[in-house]
Amino acid sequence: MITTLLVANRGEIACRIFRTCRELGIATVAVYSDADAGALHVREADTAVRLPGNAPSDTYLRGDLVVAAALAAGADAVHPGYGFLSENAGFAAAVRDAGLVWVGPPVKAIELMASKTRAKELMAAAGVPLLAPVDPGSATVADLPLLLKAAAGGGGRGMRIVRDLAALPQELTAASAEAASAFGDGEVFAEPCVERGRHVEVQVMADGEGTVWALGTRDCSLQRRHQKVIEEAPAPGLDEALRGRLHDAAVAAAQAVGYRGAGTVEFLVSAEGRPYFLEMNTRLQVEHPVTEAVFGLDLVALQLRVAEGAPLPAAAPPEPAGHSVEARLYAEDPARDWQPQTGSLLTLDLPDEPGIRLDTGYTGGDTIGVHYDPMLAKVIAHAPTRTEAVRLLARALERARIHGPVTNRELLVRSLRHPDFVAGRLDTGFYDRHLAALTATGGPGEEEARTLAATAAALAAATAGGATGPARFGAWRNLASQPQTRRYRSEPDGTEYEIAYRTGRDAIPVPGSGERVVAVHPGAVTLETGGVTRHFAVTAHGDRVHVDTASGSYAFTALPRFTDPAERTEPGSLLAPMPGTVVRLAEGLVPGAAVEAGQPLIWLEAMKMEHRILAPASGTLTALHAAPGLQVEVGALLAVVQDAPANAPAHQEETTP
Repeated sequence: MITTLLVANRGEIACRIFRTCRELGIATVAVYSDADAGALHVREADTAVRLPGNAPSDTYLRGDLVVAAALAAGADAVHPGYGFLSENAGFAAAVRDAGLVWVGPPVKAIELMASKTRAKELMAAAGVPLLAPVDPGSATVADLPLLLKAAAGGGGRGMRIVRDLAALPQELTAASAEAASAFGDGEVFAEPCVERGRHVEVQVMADGEGTVWALGTRDCSLQRRHQKVIEEAPAPGLDEALRGRLHDAAVAAAQAVGYRGAGTVEFLVSAEGRPYFLEMNTRLQVEHPVTEAVFGLDLVALQLRVAEGAPLPAAAPPEPAGHSVEARLYAEDPARDWQPQTGSLLTLDLPDEPGIRLDTGYTGGDTIGVHYDPMLAKVIAHAPTRTEAVRLLARALERARIHGPVTNRELLVRSLRHPDFVAGRLDTGFYDRHLAALTATGGPGEEEARTLAATAAALAAATAGGATGPARFGAWRNLASQPQTRRYRSEPDGTEYEIAYRTGRDAIPVPGSGERVVAVHPGAVTLETGGVTRHFAVTAHGDRVHVDTASGSYAFTALPRFTDPAERTEPGSLLAPMPGTVVRLAEGLVPGAAVEAGQPLIWLEAMKMEHRILAPASGTLTALHAAPGLQVEVGALLAVVQDAPANAPAHQEETTP
């Protein structure tokens, strides 16, 4: 019997496992890096053990330290969560060799599925449908497009699409180097790239007595950089014959490796409805909550039950009911090439509604650091039908109060309401086709809505006595007989608004602005415009102001009346877009070197992604402050390119998820 469980992970998955442990009466142990010393998973655990350092390679990926932590804390079992060491056969063996219960599949099953190339050979022998591999050395134009994939890992690392045969050698080299860096194994293989395919997977649960459950399908086609964004269960639009074929293949895959515990068998389904085995994840998936919602199960509880040696509670799983959709809330800016964001998460509140579940590793006041994945939370909706679940999730996200760095919340809402998603027309190219439209600004009524939000911010600040914004506001005249103004910059697009109002007993907009004040308080404003009354919740955090409404949220930075000359930067300056580490420079990059517009100059690594800093224009590099290994803060001056246009910003492009 498991009495004390160490979770060899962090963030929301650690918190989610702890929740089940509390319900089962199991004591919990967390491990944490120095960067995570104050993290939610540490605060929620009964006991916590420090892993000195910040980088994953020094902390969460050190299996020897994690096993030692479990023994020191008196744990009798280890759950790996997902990511990090969850599919590391050596770590699983070390846990068992230390006399601890491993809450995962047999070591042999992990080994067999650890290499995608070996797994495909095994699946072929088991009769599971596969894409035929392509030998890169003999590939022809007829084989294009090709997909290069790392044999030893996932998450998009080491993955490349090749559409030009001449680029194949270079892409093979790059993919192999990336795979070696990410997984310690540079093996890469090639297979046909299925255009407009769907990513469909089957959750399996197996015990030690030969029972294997196929717990329905999930669609995970909406992805950015080969990483999932929105998932749902069951996968829509599959006929019963295809569902049965996927279930049978998943069960055959699990039986072929003597599987035990929770796992996921992933497939690519072509536009013609043909399924192909991709890989088997020998762990719990990020998207497991949608399966839990539809089947009314706790998969973590079942993992613990099986790990204790008990059988599954029945020969067949329960009947599914309803539909569930999950959205991953990331601290990232989709409009700027998915650039990760860092900083203080000031507020994270979702409506407490029936059918809505929140899995997160953050609360308001926590800091989003640079060392780990930028996912803040998973928001899950469950309802009787797909239409209801999608609508419920979109509305919950829309009404959420999320204050702090830029997130992908608006993209998620728009994605859920996109006609193709609503109709179930899903494939992995969804964002390739629709991202520009989904992140576009200036839609019907958007400017008016943002202006109203800025007006509410100004009136709330005036009512609060001018506390909002930089101290330089104190120089403004505050005579009731004269109009007052406040300036705001909309984030992240940078549009500026100047709001004029008069002060008396209450602050009111100047005549002719078109708004009528119904009520105004420091934290809440009600305005009427065009015969429609709207409510605005206003929250100020220093000079940053967040305005939440029933139909959207807005962030502004309060601006001083006059521009501070010290805030100006030299034209052509290349600034760090986020905190990170310089990993390399362009060959021959020294002061005096000639550069071309768009040329990659500096590579910065942050939040599990690699970013290229591009030359803003053609010219001469007049200053270079970056060097490999240098850790920089956001806004740090990396280099200067002379002769660049004065208004050209430094470019950056994410290249490696």
